[in-house]
Amino acid sequence: MSDAPNPKIYLLPNLMTAGNLFCGFAAVLRIYDGAQETSFVQAAAEFHDAIWFILAACIFDLLDGRLARLGGHESSFGREFDSLADIVSFGIAPALLVYQIVLGEFQNLGWMIAFVYLACGALRLARFNCVSAASTTNDVSKHFSGFPIPAAAGVIASLTLFLLWLDEGQRTIGRWKYALPPLMLFLSFMMFSKFRYPSFKAVNWRTTRSIPSFLFLIGVLALTVKFYHWMAAVIFLSYLLYGFLRPFLSPKRRRVIEEEIGEEPPEDETVAEVP
Repeated sequence: MSDAPNPKIYLLPNLMTAGNLFCGFAAVLRIYDGAQETSFVQAAAEFHDAIWFILAACIFDLLDGRLARLGGHESSFGREFDSLADIVSFGIAPALLVYQIVLGEFQNLGWMIAFVYLACGALRLARFNCVSAASTTNDVSKHFSGFPIPAAAGVIASLTLFLLWLDEGQRTIGRWKYALPPLMLFLSFMMFSKFRYPSFKAVNWRTTRSIPSFLFLIGVLALTVKFYHWMAAVIFLSYLLYGFLRPFLSPKRRRVIEEEIGEEPPEDETVAEVP
């Protein structure tokens, strides 16, 4: 019996995925270190580091797919490796972060909420891989079915960053931290739902835009750099809400919005789209 052929491992895309996995692992270590601190100031510093690692993992996750498509090197190995890295960086790390900040106060209920988020994220990744492997069209590359788990982790990380900044002078995160548990449950539902989200995969080096659109993007980038404590949360929440409200938009408005960001709504969508 001959051995099964070894899968091809394309260097640059999988290096980006390895960077994603490293950031997730580093975030988990920082969260663990923060849990051991008795001083809130020291714990907050560790949680800040964990948040930056989660957000950096989002960037690595964006780059690995771009590089794979740029070189025509998309592969089943890369897809599986990416999902394994994602479950660490965007599943385990955010769940542990929220657990240490607020869910631990609820004991059994707290870890159950964290696990529901983790399980829904894993199910979403498994569903995405199955659909990608079975798909014979490129529609799956234009839109995500369900809220992407990197974006869900981005919502949690950016909101936690905002809460830490909001009560920076206090020795506590404040009562707004109790918004995180219901948010995690909502994200769990959205990840495994069938709401459609733009994937932005159609945006590449050849994408062109008008001068007003270009200036608008520069303005958003400048605001994000200047006011990163809250602008990151605004961007991730806007993406979350767009997919949730998208079925209620008129087809014309939906098409205008998605063509502006480089996407094209699927041809089979109708006014009465229900996710």
